[in-house]
Amino acid sequence: MHVDHLLRLDRLDLLLVWGDEALLGREIAGVTATDLEDPARFLQPGEVVLSGLVWWTPDGAAAKTDRFVSALREAGAVALLAGEETHGEVPRELVDACRRHRVPLVAVPPHTSFRAVTEAVYLRRWGDLNRHRADHHALPENVRRDLGRALEHRATAGELLDRAFSHLGTPVCHLLTATGRTVARTGGTGGLPAREAREALTGTRGTTLRIDAGGTDFDTWYLHLPEEGQVPPRVLQEIAELLARHRRREDGNRAGRGPAAARLMELVGAPRADPGRLHRALAACGLAGRSSYTVVTAALEPDGDTGADGAAALAEALGHLPSAAFAVARDGDGTATAVLAHDDTPDTTADTADEADPAVSTEAAGRLREAAPLIRACRPGSAWHAGLSEPCDATALNSGLAQARYALAGARAAAPPSPGVARLRDLDGLATLLAGVPASVREVYRATVLGPLAKAGRGSGAMLLETLEVFLAHDCSWARTAEALHIHVNTVHYRVGRIETLTGRDLSRLDDRLDLRAALLTR
Repeated sequence: MHVDHLLRLDRLDLLLVWGDEALLGREIAGVTATDLEDPARFLQPGEVVLSGLVWWTPDGAAAKTDRFVSALREAGAVALLAGEETHGEVPRELVDACRRHRVPLVAVPPHTSFRAVTEAVYLRRWGDLNRHRADHHALPENVRRDLGRALEHRATAGELLDRAFSHLGTPVCHLLTATGRTVARTGGTGGLPAREAREALTGTRGTTLRIDAGGTDFDTWYLHLPEEGQVPPRVLQEIAELLARHRRREDGNRAGRGPAAARLMELVGAPRADPGRLHRALAACGLAGRSSYTVVTAALEPDGDTGADGAAALAEALGHLPSAAFAVARDGDGTATAVLAHDDTPDTTADTADEADPAVSTEAAGRLREAAPLIRACRPGSAWHAGLSEPCDATALNSGLAQARYALAGARAAAPPSPGVARLRDLDGLATLLAGVPASVREVYRATVLGPLAKAGRGSGAMLLETLEVFLAHDCSWARTAEALHIHVNTVHYRVGRIETLTGRDLSRLDDRLDLRAALLTR
């Protein structure tokens, strides 16, 4: 433990009065409390010295102070922790002497007991000495037996956390994924929003330990304790190893469900799936008998060689939905698709699932938009987009897949700062609508409508395309187009006439304007 580690313990409220970075990085070997004017014979190298400053008086302050601090320096003390209770503050003479002898000086407020400081140091020291594996276990034998039985009986991660930490007073502890999603937390621990949890994982406060059990950039587990030094490191390590065994078992179960999810997505993608087979596929994934479903398609760019990361990213994002039941599988085109089941009570007066569940798609899209930046933060430089269908019943899942893919194309085409998550009903503009049209179709349409302009010559074609775009953007105003292009209005009339001749469109007609505008948007 270093001096700067001690300063970072919020519960002690220590204040650095003087000390540079090199001195604060020195190792603490122990603690001595003294109020002797000359404590040299009781000090050991590497100790921090606690003093209530009872020995200090204004009379002869400089000489007393110099003698005291000089003894600390000669004994090899790493810091002086001076209590403020006796004099209300740390005397200026003491600050000067510590600076002169290069002994870090830390103020201890009246509400912090010396015992709390001592316990903090020795708890951390004990943990550091036991950080590496030895022939014996750090967890008590009865606790290890209890945890082993809990694992055999398939206890949840939350139950394992409570049992593992109960003998330590159940400190505040969260089991988090890399995106900040809470997998479990100890009893009595308050909820932690995903964004705050993500910041805690990447910050320097508290203790964070990775659960070494595989996983991807998006769903790796982490133990996080907001208070540093509450649990010895070797105890934390053993708890992490226990949770790793639990995680590996869960991953194995998930992998076993993979083929069922793949069969479901194959049937969802079929235009005329047999209803009986589709029902059995939903049942195999635990999704049968629900009132409605939403199809979600997502793309991670770039993805790994196998595409597994894209499926993991989508599964992790859906995990941020409360009590979500879903199945995820990879597609052959590099995307991942999920069927999300809803437990809402159907409205018997509604004719369709869409009418029965007006808020379902909105809530799911909102949660995914909140999760999207957390997904991207796990892999800097990546792009992650998702499209959602409208709620539908099981017989309309194929239509839902088409809707989700169309919405995904719109999400990809949306300009920043769009969250990159779209529902079908979010496609409320011509640009986003066209984004869902297959690229080959867009290319043919663009060539058909705008091809004659491109053939007018390299310089002339580019000039006419620019004029057309500006003319339409200014609602076909001759004067504003001329102003925007810095040309005479007569030149605008000439160029527009050329455009109409080459394309065979009349820009005074709304239908022809829409044709040309749509063609420009497909570029």
